[in-house]
Amino acid sequence: MTLRLHDSATREVRDFVPRVPGRASIYICGLTTQTSPHIGHLRFAVAFDVLRRWMERGHGLEVTLVRNVTDIDDKILAKSAENGVPWNEWSQRYERETTAALETIGVRPPSYEPRATGHVPDMIELMERLIERGHAYPAADGSGDVYFDVRSWADYGELTRQRIDDMAPATDADPRGKRDPRDFALWKGAKADEPHTATWPTPWGRGRPGWHLECSAMSWRWLGEEFDIHGGGNDLRFPHHENEQAQSRAAGFGFANFWLHNGMLTTGGEKMSKSLGNTLTVAELTKTYRPLAVRWLLATVHYRSALEYTEGSLAEATAQVERVESFLTRALGVAGLAAGDAREQALTAELPAEFAAALDDDVNVSAALAVVFEHVRRGNSALAGTPDPAAAGQAAVTVAAMLEVLGLDPLDPQWAIGAAGGGDDAARRALEGLVAERLEARAAARAAKDFAAADAVRDQLAALGIVVEDGPQGATWDLTTTKEA
Repeated sequence: MTLRLHDSATREVRDFVPRVPGRASIYICGLTTQTSPHIGHLRFAVAFDVLRRWMERGHGLEVTLVRNVTDIDDKILAKSAENGVPWNEWSQRYERETTAALETIGVRPPSYEPRATGHVPDMIELMERLIERGHAYPAADGSGDVYFDVRSWADYGELTRQRIDDMAPATDADPRGKRDPRDFALWKGAKADEPHTATWPTPWGRGRPGWHLECSAMSWRWLGEEFDIHGGGNDLRFPHHENEQAQSRAAGFGFANFWLHNGMLTTGGEKMSKSLGNTLTVAELTKTYRPLAVRWLLATVHYRSALEYTEGSLAEATAQVERVESFLTRALGVAGLAAGDAREQALTAELPAEFAAALDDDVNVSAALAVVFEHVRRGNSALAGTPDPAAAGQAAVTVAAMLEVLGLDPLDPQWAIGAAGGGDDAARRALEGLVAERLEARAAARAAKDFAAADAVRDQLAALGIVVEDGPQGATWDLTTTKEA
């Protein structure tokens, strides 16, 4: 089958054909490390993590994914100054916090994670190239500013389908040296009230990079003049991605063959604001909800759709996680299959054709998840009445295989099945061991025909919210809070 993706530039779903057979190259705009990231900031990373996993598992591609860090910009300088902290210390603090949050929700690390401040030589070379080609100019007043001349590039506005004359003036730099108010800053000259450490020497004076220039330089350095996919949130389409494309192509680069943009996480129909960040950070949410439930929430809505966050969103995601886990626990128990062995099989198991077709259709995770739950239902049928151990085990492996592609496999040690609000694997193992010991005592009592003692064990477990069911393969247990599939 062919992977088809919605190209934001053409506004069409197109066949994805990698430039280099067997390989895919992706650049996504990472976060600006100015403050604690909330889950709205992280949705893009989960969306592209799923795409990467599907390219690798479903199409056997070797994926190079670059996710940058914007570690210098106006907001970082302003916030660090307000708090009396050196700007680089401030930036590194939130870079570490962002990395920890992404690891917690199972986002695999990128192939490369370049920082903007590490690519100033590339930026200078790119500016020199643009000036030489007549698409950029230094401010005539000697301020050190360098601007991109939007009217010099006939295709400016093509990504977002806008006319230059309809655009508002660019507000990213002082307009004093601009030829046109819409020209945007490639480089910002040093200012007296900003730290000297936040400036670098260039042929046009000391200063620091403009936001748009950073990404063009980093994608060029790590992926070359042309690559397969550029991605990010749809709030970046203008001006950031429009400007990236203009300056890169004006420099003579082919740049991105596809543009992919994910929808926003919204509250009350509005983009989630930073004012909610303190309560919706991963660190805060996982005090109450499992990391797997947080990822489930972010991963199971089509990447181009807006995701509306409500007070009950994570409770609903938790219920779906528990529904799957309930099935896996019972199925593996009946099949006599250890979780580690089942996961090992799942990593190479054949995926259902309907699941593959859903993900090949512009990564339609909603349709793919419907296939997952269809197989959960089939597996539960194999457990009903006289259980079929082989069918139950196969269904469990298939479900785990599909969820692995989405980064949601409960058998993955990443998720440490068990405790809500942190998912402590040790707590789960302790619970399983204690219940197993009580069930062994119950089985011994039943074998000795001491049914009163056996019933007492069952009643003790029930009082703790643990339901015991007897079947041909022996006793199984579940928590009463778990919803049946």
